[in-house]
Amino acid sequence: MTTFRFRGVYPAMCTPFDDDGSIDFETLRRDARRLEAAGVDGLVPCGSTGESATMSHDEHIEVIEAVVDAVEDVPVIAGSGSNNTREALSLSRRSAEAGADALLLISPYYNRPEQRGFVDHYERIADEVDLPQIVYNVPSRTGQNIQPRTVETLAEHPNVQGYKAASGDMGQISEIISVAANVEPERTCAMVGAALAEDFERARAIHHRLGPLFRGLFVETNPIPVKEAMQIRGYGPARVRSPLTRLSEEYRDELRTILDDLEAEPFDYEDEHAERER
Repeated sequence: MTTFRFRGVYPAMCTPFDDDGSIDFETLRRDARRLEAAGVDGLVPCGSTGESATMSHDEHIEVIEAVVDAVEDVPVIAGSGSNNTREALSLSRRSAEAGADALLLISPYYNRPEQRGFVDHYERIADEVDLPQIVYNVPSRTGQNIQPRTVETLAEHPNVQGYKAASGDMGQISEIISVAANVEPERTCAMVGAALAEDFERARAIHHRLGPLFRGLFVETNPIPVKEAMQIRGYGPARVRSPLTRLSEEYRDELRTILDDLEAEPFDYEDEHAERER
C-alpha cells in the first residue's frame, strides 16, 4: 500500500477528439505536457470532464497510458469507476497496469445502491487493487448520495485515501477549480499555492479574478464549456461525443470575452512564486 498526498491542483482533463470522433492522442499528450509545465500537482484523465462515459474500455486505458507516457514528474489519477463492480474492478486493475498512480472512483450510477452496497463496492476494489483510491460522490450525476457514516467506514481501509465531494456548494467549488485549471493552470496553481501558504488575501484576489471563468465554464453541462474554452485558447478541439453537443452560440461570445479579458492581463506564475518565497 502506497500513501499518497493529495494536495494542490489536479485538473480533470478533457479528452480531445478528431473529426471522426476518435481520440486525438497527439493533442492529449501535448495538453498533458502543457499542464505539467504550468505547475499542476497531478492530472486526472478519464473523469466526467474527460467524457469517460462515452469511451470503450480499451480507449479508457489508452488515454491513461498516453497521459502517463507524456508527463515526467507528476502523478496521474485515473478515473476507473463504473456502476458495475466487476467492470470498475477490471478498469481499476488495467489502470494500475497502465501506470496510474492513484484511482478516482465515481459511485455506482443509475442503479442507486443502498449504503451497504457502496461499502461492498469500494471495499472490494480497495482490497484487490493496491493503489491509493479516491471515493467520488456526485449525486447529481449518479442519483444516490454516499452518506457521511458510509464515508467514515470506507476511510478505515488503508487504500481509501481521499474523498471528492460534489454533493453541495463547497464540492461544486472544488470541481470548478479543477476544470478551470485546464484553461488557466498558472492562475489556478498560484491561487491554491497562496491558500496553502495561508496567504488568503492573495488567494482570494486570484479567486475573484477567475470568478467569471468559473461561472462561464458551467453555463452548460461539463465538459461542453471547457472544451469550447480550450478551442478558443488553441489547446484542443471543442468536439464532444454524442449525446453531448457543442456549446450554444449564445454563450460562445461571452466565454471568448472572459478569456480575452484574462489574456489582456498578463500573469507570470514564476514571478508570483518568487514573490511568495520572499
